[in-house]
Amino acid sequence: MPARATGQIVLATGVLALAGIVAQQTTVIPVSPLYAKVGPTVFPWMVAAGLALLGLLLLIEALRGGWPADDHDEQTRVDGRALGWVLAGLVANVVLIGPLGFILASTLLFCCVARAFGSTQLPRDAAIAFVFAALTYVGFARVLGINIGAGLVERFF
Repeated sequence: MPARATGQIVLATGVLALAGIVAQQTTVIPVSPLYAKVGPTVFPWMVAAGLALLGLLLLIEALRGGWPADDHDEQTRVDGRALGWVLAGLVANVVLIGPLGFILASTLLFCCVARAFGSTQLPRDAAIAFVFAALTYVGFARVLGINIGAGLVERFF
């Protein structure tokens, strides 16, 4: 078996192991008897199932010979600037989620990641991010009753 396929098998089994960890940790989330069908474990179970499916598909592809290598596989360089934008967004999210709240911190994270992928349309990115973050906040805070970081904007929802 070529070295590349071996690495791909290791990656696939790592994704499968991660699915197992997510599933195991989901079983220890306390569930109130007040929840009828949708509770705090629905999304983690969906993530575990998605990871398991992805891991299986990666494993099947790796066992069939692996996915094709990029022509520039040996010469691929890490884009430090893009990585810096993602890292800055993650750090800002962790630092600002307390004082600013989930929606604004997540909007900033989204904008940084969009910039890392080459976007120069900050107003558009911020608008998209704000809508997604607000919907996520409402889904967790209002529908599921889980506080994910209330701040400046969240009091209006």
